[in-house]
Amino acid sequence: MASDEANQAGKSGKDDPSEKELSERLRRLDERLDAIKAGERAEAAKAKKQEGDPSAIGKAMRLSSEFVAGIIAGALLGWVVDRFAGTSPWGLIIFLMLGFVAGVRSLLRASNMLGKPPGKQE
Repeated sequence: MASDEANQAGKSGKDDPSEKELSERLRRLDERLDAIKAGERAEAAKAKKQEGDPSAIGKAMRLSSEFVAGIIAGALLGWVVDRFAGTSPWGLIIFLMLGFVAGVRSLLRASNMLGKPPGKQE
């Protein structure tokens, strides 16, 4: 830096850049800085997009627990029916299948895919 100042002081008035040249250099520098800042903003937006939505994890947990609960409820109901009616294993098998169907229906309803016309799904 000190050598730059010494070089500037030792030069004659003819070699000094004009006001127009300095303005042009400043404009080019501003353009390059704007391009760098725009790239950094794009990278930050891309990184934020890749992080994901924390509420999506909550929704996935809710959907999976509703599905498993339907199956477990069907199995328990089938086991109870088998115990009192003495129809082992048919009550368990039938109610386990019904629990599976109820779990799938619950998934579809919770994910807003059930009850909408085919062209109206989001």
